[in-house]
Amino acid sequence: MLYSIDYIDVLIILAKVVVAAIALILAAAYMTLIERKVVASIQVRIGPNRCGWFGLAQPIADAVKLMFKEDIAPRNADKFLWALAPILTVGIALTTFAIIPMGEWVTLGGREFFLGIADVKVGVLVFLALSSVGVYGIVLGGWASGSNYSLLGSMRAGAQMISYELSMALSIVTICLWAGSLNLSDIVKAQMNMPATEPLSIIFMLIPHIIALVIFIIAILAETNRPPFDMPECESELVAGFHTEYSGLRFAMFYLGEYVNMIVGSAIMVTLFLGGWMLPFGLSNLLIQASPWWHLFGIVWFLIKVGIVLFGFIWVRATFPRFRYDQLMVFGWKVLFPIALTNLFLMAFVKLLFSG
Repeated sequence: MLYSIDYIDVLIILAKVVVAAIALILAAAYMTLIERKVVASIQVRIGPNRCGWFGLAQPIADAVKLMFKEDIAPRNADKFLWALAPILTVGIALTTFAIIPMGEWVTLGGREFFLGIADVKVGVLVFLALSSVGVYGIVLGGWASGSNYSLLGSMRAGAQMISYELSMALSIVTICLWAGSLNLSDIVKAQMNMPATEPLSIIFMLIPHIIALVIFIIAILAETNRPPFDMPECESELVAGFHTEYSGLRFAMFYLGEYVNMIVGSAIMVTLFLGGWMLPFGLSNLLIQASPWWHLFGIVWFLIKVGIVLFGFIWVRATFPRFRYDQLMVFGWKVLFPIALTNLFLMAFVKLLFSG
């Protein structure tokens, strides 16, 4: 059977992709400045303030510097995989953002628009798949560099991903079990439509939710290799870890990938646990009925939540010391994983108890 192609829909999707990619790259670039300023404030320092007003041109200066920096390839490197690794890291990080909803379907000019790039029915599975594949860039980069320090960093990244991916997946499955859907938009709506007539069920449902949220926060810090779980690039032990042999734009791509992953991880956390673009207590439904412009405010509200979570990432970095690697693995397998599994069974029991 032949299907007709609506070229306007194709152009709309392409426009969304371009806008989202540019916005993510700019946001990641300025996250470096925000992090340096926030950490400096916490440590009673000034931070970057020389390049542009209040230091706002610092990310641009850093990008220009890295563009003109000499790109040196190790003699023993696998040139193809070594060059592919940073592209893979950034590409997968940018692709993951495509499944995140920032609003519902809206009708403008007789045409329906989704306030996101793609409304994927199994968005949770796509996120888990892409987050698992994302570590390949780090592993390939470390292995292909032909350096022992880089290899150790990439091995740490692989082991860390396996141990914390399981706990993160179980925390997400807990939410999917409660919402009865793998669609991220449905999960957001389920958070805002909890039955107010059953306060006891809400109390018992919130307990597994809170536990799953804490597990997800710890796991996403480890997934994105953020302090105190930055073992793959631990400079006090491995020089710079998996990206020791990278310079110039290739190093910049690894750096960019880390911050894009931070933004995507924060957006996923907001979507799964913090109500997404919706206001609490059913206020969103009232605003939608009152004005169609609410959808734009919903996007702003979503971005505000993401910003607050990103501040939490920076705060954790400035507060907690780095774990030893053996402590990290023991915590992942012997503490976090059993708690996540028990919490999943608890949610299943509560769901069965209050269903029907």
